[in-house]
Amino acid sequence: MRVFLVGFMASGKSSVGKKLAKKLDLPFVDLDNYIENKHNSTIRSIIYNKGMDKFREIEKESLGNLIKKHENVLISTGGGTPCFFDNMKLMNSSGDTIYLEVDLLTLVDRLMYAKQDRPLIWGKSREDLTIYAEDLLSKRQNDYRKAKHTINGKDLKIDSLASLFK
Repeated sequence: MRVFLVGFMASGKSSVGKKLAKKLDLPFVDLDNYIENKHNSTIRSIIYNKGMDKFREIEKESLGNLIKKHENVLISTGGGTPCFFDNMKLMNSSGDTIYLEVDLLTLVDRLMYAKQDRPLIWGKSREDLTIYAEDLLSKRQNDYRKAKHTINGKDLKIDSLASLFK
């Protein structure tokens, strides 16, 4: 079984993914970490040195490689992964997709205090971040909603999410 978690930055894809993978007895792969390890670089450096378009190509290729490599896996995607090329269609045809939907204010709170380096929001004030996140989320929402399952990611219980696969 392949499971893909999609959603906006800070929606909980990585943290939920690790717990859900353990519960389902699946290997866990964070797509961004996979890319960083494969390219021996940070996402920020890849984007800075090669540009966003090249990063999206690397992301698409990496997603395809992981699908070919793993029959059984839980993959936490990057926030933009489902929104480029045919990535969402590929994920839907290769396994189960889950959109972790989280409200804007919660996302902004999480992003303000996140320890993870997020190149798209670096240096933004809370006000700028709110405007930016609202705009980007509205653009990505249609792609996220193509997932087979939409789950409220704010107060998510892993057992209830795992029950989708019983």
